[in-house]
Amino acid sequence: MNLMSVIEKEFASENEFPKFRAGDTVTVHYKIKEGNKERIQQYRGVVLQRSGSAHTETFTVRKMSGNVGVERIFPISSPFIDKIEVNKYGKVRRARIFYLRNLTGKKARIKERIF
Repeated sequence: MNLMSVIEKEFASENEFPKFRAGDTVTVHYKIKEGNKERIQQYRGVVLQRSGSAHTETFTVRKMSGNVGVERIFPISSPFIDKIEVNKYGKVRRARIFYLRNLTGKKARIKERIF
C-alpha cells in the first residue's frame, strides 16, 4: 500500500458535510482564532469548483464584498470548518465556473436547480 495514503488516513479528520457542487450557494461557518478567543465567521458565496479527492479535496467559494469579488479556497478536511450549509442549488453545465469572474449584475445570476 502507498505510504502517503496510509499517512493521510491516519491524520484525516472525519467531517460530514452535505453534498454540493459548482454553482451552489453555500455558507461556510469557519472558526477564527483572535489571540486567545475563538469565534465563528460565516462566509457565504457561490462554489466555483471542487478539486482533489478524499482528504486532499478543496472547494473555492466566491462572494461579492462591496463591488469587489473575493474568492477563498477551503480544504474539506480542515478542522476549522464548523459546518457547511447549502442555501441554493444552482443549475450550471460545467464543473468549474470561472466564467463567473467576468460577469456582473444580472448576467452573473445562476438559475436554481429544482428537485
